[in-house]
Amino acid sequence: QVQLVDSGGGLVQTGDSLILSCTPSGDTVSNYIMGWFRQAPGKEREFVAGISRNGVNINYAGSVKGRFNIHRDAARNTVSLEMNSLKPEDTAVYYCAADSNNYFVSRRSEDYDNWGQGTQVTVSS
Repeated sequence: QVQLVDSGGGLVQTGDSLILSCTPSGDTVSNYIMGWFRQAPGKEREFVAGISRNGVNINYAGSVKGRFNIHRDAARNTVSLEMNSLKPEDTAVYYCAADSNNYFVSRRSEDYDNWGQGTQVTVSS
């Protein structure tokens, strides 16, 4: 088990940008497949983006592809989610997640065994 610390959420307007960050406390980010999920009120948690241990395999949900970018910074030991052209439907609690077992980026939340506490992103219209 690794403790994930995610941060960077806030209240923004439609069209704005925001960057979320995640750091595995006491461990190295390159040891994990890292993912971002989100959960809006009344909805199930959904996959947003994921990046493999070596950064080569990257996967995005169709709803964010072309607007969001996931980055792995080994020097800073962080994974960030750059969110551009934000829409009200992007409003949710965003969770950082780490998968210590698999080899490829999964979109299934049950494949991730470590989770951050979540950070709220609210996009006003």
